[in-house]
Amino acid sequence: MDSSKPQIGKAALWMTGAIASFSSMAIAGRELSVTHDTFEIMFYRSLVGICVVSLILTLTGRWNQVSTYRLGLHGIRNLMHFTGQNLWFYAVSVIPLAQVFALEFTQPIWVILLSPLLLRERLTPVRALSAMIGFAGVLIITRPGAAPLSTGILTAAMSAVFFAFTTISTKSLTRFASIGCIMFWLTVMQAILGFLAAGIDGHIALPTAATVPFLLLVGLAGLLAHYCITNALAIAPATVVVPFDFVRLPTIAVIGMILYHEPLDQWTLLGAVVIFFGIFLNVNTEKRNSLATDTRHTGQ
Repeated sequence: MDSSKPQIGKAALWMTGAIASFSSMAIAGRELSVTHDTFEIMFYRSLVGICVVSLILTLTGRWNQVSTYRLGLHGIRNLMHFTGQNLWFYAVSVIPLAQVFALEFTQPIWVILLSPLLLRERLTPVRALSAMIGFAGVLIITRPGAAPLSTGILTAAMSAVFFAFTTISTKSLTRFASIGCIMFWLTVMQAILGFLAAGIDGHIALPTAATVPFLLLVGLAGLLAHYCITNALAIAPATVVVPFDFVRLPTIAVIGMILYHEPLDQWTLLGAVVIFFGIFLNVNTEKRNSLATDTRHTGQ
């Protein structure tokens, strides 16, 4: 019996949870945009996150893992993520959800391009090809010249860049900080940033009976989505997880069509497929290279 099959099945279940969480967060973000601006959404989301992370650290007895070592790097990471998440919440309120998700998929492409500069990783020919394929997908979605470049499309595309910076800085942080420590400073720092940004005009809209459920959903879904993906990657190779993650796009496209009467744009779907191909090409090549290296080291 192939022992990998049950693991892949479990990974699929974890990714189903991630897809449901990301989709829920997008819907909640759109509903909240009627009452709250993006800074207020981030502030309240972070407050929910503080409560959840603090509870988990207390129940697991891991408060000792939270330290102020390299607090500056935590600050840079959270500023990048805060900016990217605000851009993302704005985008889901003004353009079709499928477009937001499709452009968000360019994050790994930006990681490929930025890693040689920030992590001193090598830009291999395959990584460069993957990036070019990914940007071809972006051009298919945005169709510059044929369709106007709206603010929503630009903010969705820029959110992916800031998420890439977040991923790279997280990779640096994991060398000396636990996940609990990273998540604690994530929620605390972003709560402070959200409060300062939301209050810059002297007014912060308080939650209402109608918005409280959506604010709780945004806070819980964001944490749950990344928890599900982490667990999926822990028990299955990225070549399995990445295709499951891509199911987010048709899922949100159908949700957008049902809830908000958004049309199924063939250019968005085609561009997303091209972006996915570029990402999968890189992931699959990296896996083969890793297996070849392991084989040489073990002498098999």
